[in-house]
Amino acid sequence: MGEIQEKHAGDRSEPGEGKKVQMNRRKVGSDYEKRAGQFLERQGLVILCYNFRNRYGEIDLVAKDGETTVFVEVKYRKDGQKGLPQEAVNFRKQWRICRVADYYRMLHDMGDFSPVRFDVVAVCGERVDWFPNAFDYRER
Repeated sequence: MGEIQEKHAGDRSEPGEGKKVQMNRRKVGSDYEKRAGQFLERQGLVILCYNFRNRYGEIDLVAKDGETTVFVEVKYRKDGQKGLPQEAVNFRKQWRICRVADYYRMLHDMGDFSPVRFDVVAVCGERVDWFPNAFDYRER
């Protein structure tokens, strides 16, 4: 018997196509996160983990810069036609990153006074831009 696939009004995609696009985006995102990690390592940071997740969301990279724990959001755009990648890290995204960072800090017994930083790595085409301390901690 054939597989039943739900289609929504106005959906012109072929059955199963949406899942393929999502997997391709995830693969592309993962590739650029690895590239950003390599870039940061060349700058002297030590990557602790990729894709740290909890119920609030995900942090693309967690790194160490000396004694400072760095939470890094990686954004990619093929080109600047739809805006610069770093512009996509809005207040709501920053708030979510901070909530995930809170959980990471709790799991790793980091005190309230452990130094942390929130960076953004923006990849636009072949260009990689690093924004250390891109935003401040966002309260609950």
